[in-house]
Amino acid sequence: MSPRLLFADPASAVDALTFAGRAARFTDEGVRLQASGGVLAMTAAPLAPRGLGDATPTVLAMRTLAADPELVCDLVVDAAALAAVADDPLALTLPDTALSAPWAGIAPPRGGWEPRVGIDASTLAAKAQGGIARVSDAVPTDAGEDAVRAVRAAVWGSPDDELGGLPLGVAFAALSMGFISGAETSRVYANGPWTRITLDRGHIVVRGPLVSGLTPVRRTGPAAP
Repeated sequence: MSPRLLFADPASAVDALTFAGRAARFTDEGVRLQASGGVLAMTAAPLAPRGLGDATPTVLAMRTLAADPELVCDLVVDAAALAAVADDPLALTLPDTALSAPWAGIAPPRGGWEPRVGIDASTLAAKAQGGIARVSDAVPTDAGEDAVRAVRAAVWGSPDDELGGLPLGVAFAALSMGFISGAETSRVYANGPWTRITLDRGHIVVRGPLVSGLTPVRRTGPAAP
């Protein structure tokens, strides 16, 4: 029998399939599954750099679901390989092998989050749509993969004042993962370099913005008279 994820109710199993299906549209680096204490945390990276020199920000999308209390796991699997079980509405089948995704080594803090000013869901949606249009307009016809990634990195990595200086990619992740639905003001929290945007349907987590350029040169030696 194939390994399975076991959920507390059928709705959670359906939600897990929905999350995985959306993640598979934007990344081939899988979805992380972390379960303990009756809770399954699913994490994907709709945006993440590939290799040195790639300025794409790492933006994580997270959703927690009610799992079987005895389910314990921490692995990354192909999102497209998760499948429903015909005779068990509480289960999903897992692929036989796990993946190794660089972004999965990034661990947001579990606690210590401090509240910040919230962001309207309508603002996130508008910013995401505007960014999608910018990417479409900037990508040349018949552009190669490197050119497309460079454009995406420039657009989604740019900080936005209406998003509190966060990269535009957080809006893209919220929209693409289906976290935006109706009128809502997201709750925003920070912990050091980490920021979490919490909506009713899930969380977007980003680390940064990163400091670019060199730090100021400090004078050494004895002080000037």
